[in-house]
Amino acid sequence: MLIMEFSPSGSKADQSRRGFLKQSLAVSATVAAIGALPRLSSAQPLTQRYPDPLVSVLDDSFTQIRIFNASVEKLASGMRWAEGPVWIGDGRYLLVSDIANNRIMRWDEVTGQMSVYREHSNFSNGMCRDRQGRLLVCEGSSTTTEGRRVTRTEYNGRITVLADSFEGKPFNLPNDIACKRDGSIWFTDPTFQAESNYEGQKVKQEQPFGVYRIDPSNGKVFRVIDDLAGPNGLCFSPDEKTLYVVEGRAKPHGLIWAILLKKSEFQAGRRRRWPSFQNLVTTLRGFPVLR
Repeated sequence: MLIMEFSPSGSKADQSRRGFLKQSLAVSATVAAIGALPRLSSAQPLTQRYPDPLVSVLDDSFTQIRIFNASVEKLASGMRWAEGPVWIGDGRYLLVSDIANNRIMRWDEVTGQMSVYREHSNFSNGMCRDRQGRLLVCEGSSTTTEGRRVTRTEYNGRITVLADSFEGKPFNLPNDIACKRDGSIWFTDPTFQAESNYEGQKVKQEQPFGVYRIDPSNGKVFRVIDDLAGPNGLCFSPDEKTLYVVEGRAKPHGLIWAILLKKSEFQAGRRRRWPSFQNLVTTLRGFPVLR
């Protein structure tokens, strides 16, 4: 709408009329501007509740660090068996083992895109970073010449084998891994995938189910625990005096053991169940710890 005013008269009546027209012009322009604005859609019902009901809090102390509006999101799909996620904070990306497809995938926080980080990962499983930021990987191929082993990816991309046997016999299938502040590397060695053709072919068990430690000073491998049924995920308490290990094949439900470490760290000390989740879950696998 456009209103124009023209009057050569200088009478009071004309001035009054001009004032009216100016006011009309201002109002008309305002109405026209409002009419040009995009129409607001009607209110839509909220699709997300906060706190997210999908997040189950088992320990009230978790609420002290929980972000109220943090929710469960699906970042990617298309993997046959996703395991061993490790967050690369300085690069703002997540690495995940796609075990059955024999590769490591990379999710980028900036772009939201998923891509292949490493083809032919030797059927990688659990992963973490050492104190220098290098990638540590549990590998479990039963068909390739590389075998079942624990490796470190150097800054230049070269793969260093840290352990591939104990007392002259190959590992069953290195599963999950953690690194302490002193540089020692700890990993579990059950036989889960080795009992099927999922990662190549079945292999004969030559080691008891074990939890191992790689010494940071000389690279020697020590078996710290050998009496858990299917040790799986492991991590340390914030003070690193306690080792938590999932006993995946405990009956009738999986258990988490809290194991005090002796000063030598070559032998495990007193242990206790921590806590019993048998009324909540039927299987337990890997898990991280907040530091």
